[in-house]
Amino acid sequence: MTPAETPLIRTAMPARHGAPSADADNTPEPAAHLAARGFGLRYGTHPALTDISFEIPEHRVTAIIGPSGCGKSTLLRAFNRMNDLIPNVTTSGELRVGALDVNTPSTDVVSLRRRVGMVFQRPNPFPQSVFDNVAFGLRLLGLRQRAALAERVETSLRRAALWEEVKDRLDRSALQLSGGQQQRLCIARCLAVDPEVLLMDEPASALDPTSTARVEELVLELKGRYTIVVVTHNMQQAARISDRTAFLMQGRLVEVGDTRRMFTNPKEKLTEDYITGRFG
Repeated sequence: MTPAETPLIRTAMPARHGAPSADADNTPEPAAHLAARGFGLRYGTHPALTDISFEIPEHRVTAIIGPSGCGKSTLLRAFNRMNDLIPNVTTSGELRVGALDVNTPSTDVVSLRRRVGMVFQRPNPFPQSVFDNVAFGLRLLGLRQRAALAERVETSLRRAALWEEVKDRLDRSALQLSGGQQQRLCIARCLAVDPEVLLMDEPASALDPTSTARVEELVLELKGRYTIVVVTHNMQQAARISDRTAFLMQGRLVEVGDTRRMFTNPKEKLTEDYITGRFG
């Protein structure tokens, strides 16, 4: 973001349905759904995250912002143990999903990832039909009856605002959909297994402006049912869709709070410098 774009954020925050007021940090928050308590993560000897402590309230959209390489995606992936797929990763402190301690050896990672779904930066539909993409996780969970699968697939596609566009071509390859449709299909695939939390790693960065707007509208619609955490480089996007924002810098949490307050009156000078485009 350039400094010239900054006044759009700092002086004219876009209205959001049910958006908190500028002093919303003084009002009670919903119960915390996710929490980090002194959490750290290392890739080998390299510290990627250090002493991260904050809470993410349920049924809200929380944006994680910060410059490239600051640990945003690493933190996001830590909540459903996706970093386990990388060699030589070690963690310290705690991450919690409700009462569950994410990193204890007894945690069932498959069950965790059902509760905490992930949507990636680039759409990654399977080379299967639209129907089979959405039904994939359901079949893994043992659901086989065609009628029951069809009902769940339709419900998921409706929640992802995609049903009307694909209802007549459910048997066609998902790879024939547009990029924006593919991303909403991936969201539907995630929703099909009934998660509590949606983690979204720059879900619109590879999309055109129209598709980006559709995804943003969808995020706002879904937060009434799910807790949503979005990593984004786009300051305007964070301002438009999030209720709370966490700012990371070099693997540390600089500031977290109500989005409106942070984008108009940040507490930390480093936060102000980043939001106003002085670096990053």
